[in-house]
This record gives sequence, structure tokens and C-alpha cells, in this order.
Amino acid sequence: MRILVTDGMDAAAMEALRAKGHEIVEQFYAPEVLGEALRNFDAVVVRSATKLRAPQLDAAEGSRLKLILRGGVGLDNIDVSHAESCGFTVKNTPKASSRSVAELAMGHMFSCARYISVAGATMREGKWEKKAYGKGIELGGKTLGIIGFGRIGQTLGAMAKAIGMEVVAQDVYHVEGIEARLGMRYVELEELLAVSDFISLHTPAIDGKPLINAETIAKMKDGAVLINTSRGNNVDEAALLNALNSGKLRAAGLDVYAEEPPMNKALLDHPAISCTPHIGAATKEAQKRIGAEIVEIIESFSKV
Repeated sequence: MRILVTDGMDAAAMEALRAKGHEIVEQFYAPEVLGEALRNFDAVVVRSATKLRAPQLDAAEGSRLKLILRGGVGLDNIDVSHAESCGFTVKNTPKASSRSVAELAMGHMFSCARYISVAGATMREGKWEKKAYGKGIELGGKTLGIIGFGRIGQTLGAMAKAIGMEVVAQDVYHVEGIEARLGMRYVELEELLAVSDFISLHTPAIDGKPLINAETIAKMKDGAVLINTSRGNNVDEAALLNALNSGKLRAAGLDVYAEEPPMNKALLDHPAISCTPHIGAATKEAQKRIGAEIVEIIESFSKV
């Protein structure tokens, strides 16, 4: 197969594919020329930067392109239904980055609880604000509400239980037997918002209004902490900023934003924000697992 890699891929995985006889081309194309370029490949591997919408898919329809593969969990950057209507097979790698994203969410929880991000920033400014940041809280004994209890949510739940947190989860799909196995319970969203000290989002992008907005924030505990490593448009950033300014929310940990790179300086500069630049799956271990899963999918597809 002739495979286009637009957003980078683990080097070992590319070498493995070449060793199996596949041709790999690494190149990023601007949206207006991507569709025509895709006609020259049997498969394309993308991450987050490349967007495959109707114009690109229509331009590639009827060509040798058969497989669209997203190295990662979400498929928000691909119009999946349109791609399938054009005859393309769409795959992703949902298992590979679960631990990396869950660990980052946990890291933001610690950062928000103990002021790690803002305290470190003030020290680099030559300040010693021990009193200001000496009022942290412990995670043990607190309740973590996880919205979206798939692979990432379950991994985070197990970590939280290991440090003594109570875990509740909300999901449209209930995994049989998992409540006893992980020592957590499923609840409706209203209850989760009311009882959780920390709330972590692990859902796909939601159509319509954001899942976390002024209405849902009002139902949260006073002093709750919000963590978002899912999709930026799941949170109304204006409502979040208002909640931080009013003290309704203690803090928020963000890895994703409504606009990337984010231009909301008031949010990024807020002392109650712990922020990272969309690096949830950006660990060496995750990239190797993603690469290995890509190789497995391509090999399986090429033999059909």
C-alpha cells in the first residue's frame, strides 16, 4: 500500500510498515490541495492537525484511497458519515492513549488541588508566596465525578480509587460488572454534578450547546474543580471564567480549548487555571502504542 502520513507517526511504526513492503510518504497538505493529493494514496494516517471534511473527501472519491486512519481516540476532525458514504473505511486507535490521557487528567487534579501551576509560575518571577498557596486540599477522601466512562474514564477512575477517592460516573452506556470491579457507581448527571468535588470530562464533542455551561456549573458543589482533557467545545469558556471569578469553582485544569491555539488570554492567565497545550496523548509510550496499533490495522486491512 502507498500510505500518506500527514501529522507524524512513531518512527518505529513507519519502519515496521516499510519492512512489510508499504511505501510511506510523510507530508502535510493544506486543506485546499489535500483532497487531490489523497487520490495518489491507498491510505492516509492523520492525527489532530489534518481535517478531513466534505471538500477533501469529495475530491478524493473514486480514487485509489480506501482507508482513513486516525492515530488517536476521537474522530472529530473527520466527517465519518460523509467519508463512509464516499466508500472510505474509517478507523482509529482507541486503546493506545487511554493511560496517557488519564494520567494527565490526574496531574491537573493535583495541580488544581495544590496550586502547582500558579505557584511554580510565581516562583519563576522571584516571588515566595508560601502563605497564598499554603491552603491546598488533598484528593484522598474527595469524590471524583467522571462524565464519559469509556477506556480513559475507567483508567482515571482506577487511579482515583487507588489514592482514596470516591468515584461516580455518568455514561449513556453502563459496562456490566464494572461497579463492583472498580468500586464505583453510575449516577445520573444531576447527581454527579451535585456530589462531586472534582469533575473530569471524557466524552466526544457534543453537538449543540456545551455540556458544561452556566446551567450545569450552577448545579455543581461550591468550590468544585473541573478537568477537561476531552474536547474544548464541551466547555463554555465564558461561563467557566465567570465561575472562577465568582469563586463558584475552585479551579480548572484544561488540556483542550474551544479554539486551538487558544486566544482566550483572560482564561489562560487566570490564577485558578492549570493549562497544557493539548498534550493528553503526547507521551513516548502512547505514541509507540498508537504506532503499533496503526501497523496492526493497516496489515489487517491490506490482507482483505
